[in-house]
Amino acid sequence: MESKLTFIDLFAGCGGLSEGFIQAGFKPIAHVEMNKDACDTLKTRTAFHYLKENERVDEYYEYLKGKISRDELWSKVPLHLIKSVINKEISPKTLPEIFEVIDKELLNNKVDLVIGGPPCQAYSVAGRARKNMNDDPRNHLYKHYVKFLKRYKPKMFVFENVPGILSASNGEYLEKIFKAVKREGYNLEKKVLNAKNFNVLQDRKRVIIIGWRKELKFEYPKFEEKEIQFEVLTHLFSDLPKLKSGQGEWNVSKYVKNTNTYLESTGIRNGIDFTTQHIARFNNENDLKIYRIAVEKWISENKRLNYAELPKELIKHSNTKTFSNRFQVVNHKGISHTVVAHICADGHYYIHPDINQNRSITVREAARIQSFPDDYFFESSRTAAFKQIGNAVPVLMAKGIADKIKEMI
Repeated sequence: MESKLTFIDLFAGCGGLSEGFIQAGFKPIAHVEMNKDACDTLKTRTAFHYLKENERVDEYYEYLKGKISRDELWSKVPLHLIKSVINKEISPKTLPEIFEVIDKELLNNKVDLVIGGPPCQAYSVAGRARKNMNDDPRNHLYKHYVKFLKRYKPKMFVFENVPGILSASNGEYLEKIFKAVKREGYNLEKKVLNAKNFNVLQDRKRVIIIGWRKELKFEYPKFEEKEIQFEVLTHLFSDLPKLKSGQGEWNVSKYVKNTNTYLESTGIRNGIDFTTQHIARFNNENDLKIYRIAVEKWISENKRLNYAELPKELIKHSNTKTFSNRFQVVNHKGISHTVVAHICADGHYYIHPDINQNRSITVREAARIQSFPDDYFFESSRTAAFKQIGNAVPVLMAKGIADKIKEMI
């Protein structure tokens, strides 16, 4: 049997990038992530892939149904695989320990690929507006990324980040990254790619830097711009149970319709007759009135709600000049706007377009917008799940990149 190409995932989050590479046929050696909830999600997904590979996936579904505990699920997996999810902040202090775990996991294998992107707050426009980001240690996490290239000498790497990295400190940070990587023997190129061109029902731009060892003479792969034929409400949400504010299930939710071309072709709905975490936040009456106004305005006029134009009795924030678009409806006739981590704080920016449901989107709906398969389970809590999803790389985008890289290597 042909051995799989291997990768290490740095700043792995809940595993969107990794899941895409696994679906493309790559094998993870290790994931490194500082957030415990995201690591727990990665461990649970590691259990899924192990059990599926060994024709025992029903044992994973027992966990989704709440019939066995998380510890019981993890105990079904070889301990070294669970330990290959390394819950550490990457720093000079932790690097020796991280390298030790990875080296044990590698045995005689080589690392074909390093993937991942440092936390994007340091490069995001919003992050830079909050404080002087020159002093933010996250700006220098790329140096640790480069240390992994130096140690494992992969054939290629994928570095993902927000478009703000292009302009951060007038391009100085990006220039430093390029110089550091080239010193380790790599050529590299950057492009802004949009998730919607990878069949993701979301307008989400990301800078994707791809590098390769100089002796390989590769070029940046070509990605086509595709017209999306599908819509969020009709194709992405239509088979999920209709809910009101505060309703839903953490574990099993049965589908209410058969699958469709989009859900089947993307693997989002992937074989079982239920999903999980289709659970909506509770919203107070004031917010629900605003949601209704926002949806009516969007459906009838194709216009976004301006917070300052609401009836006075509904306005609860004294500041009506900034963040006037804080209430936003997910596009019902096309693709969603970008899902971000702030969705963990409130759902006002992601109002469900069905006025009869009158709520913000559920964890599962957010996961679907990010193209996670329906059997992907996000650990810990609803808030933690939303944050993980908002920070993730869309799975279909990751798979599209991985497919091209697999062809190249």
